[in-house]
Amino acid sequence: MQATINTLIVTVVGVFFMVIIGALAAYGMVQKRSKLTAGIGAFLMLSFVIPGQTLLIPQYKMEAQFGLVDSLLGLIVLYLGGATFCYFLIVQYMRGLPGELFEAARLDGAGPFRIFWQIVLPLIRPILITVVVFETMWTWNDFMTPNIYISSTEKQTLVLQVFNAMGQFSTNWPLFMTITTIALIPVFLFFIFCQKWIVAGLVAGSVKG
Repeated sequence: MQATINTLIVTVVGVFFMVIIGALAAYGMVQKRSKLTAGIGAFLMLSFVIPGQTLLIPQYKMEAQFGLVDSLLGLIVLYLGGATFCYFLIVQYMRGLPGELFEAARLDGAGPFRIFWQIVLPLIRPILITVVVFETMWTWNDFMTPNIYISSTEKQTLVLQVFNAMGQFSTNWPLFMTITTIALIPVFLFFIFCQKWIVAGLVAGSVKG
């Protein structure tokens, strides 16, 4: 039960901030197009080139320095790196939005954040849902990060409990199957429920711009 709560906390909080950070970054890049923003976008692309395993030691040292090792907050902070993936999906979709909407909103006296919350977010809802589903499935099913940074039993996630049910010489099959089912059913139902929005977001994003 505690592992389920831990997984829910990490997934919900982590995905929420990943999507918000990614959407805000995409909005800023679209609104302020310049050589600087183009350079930042190219720099962010490097995150897909560098293998994550090469960053494990420096990341662990930084987490230990701030006392975030073996904590759910530490996991959430690490997962915020997924905001880069959110940014790249959202920015392509956002570039297809008509600029006349933003100009009209500015003429009516709306500021940048009001435009973002009241105009941009409702218009990019399909791609937001797509990103939320992808990030939720990745965070929920992630094994490597909790396995490295979590040592306390009471802070383990569901995937770690599935792993721990398999001993070196024997496997607790009833416990293994129970935890596996608990871990798979919520994310499976979530994916099925959001499937139509995933398809709509990907199709719409492919024809934008």
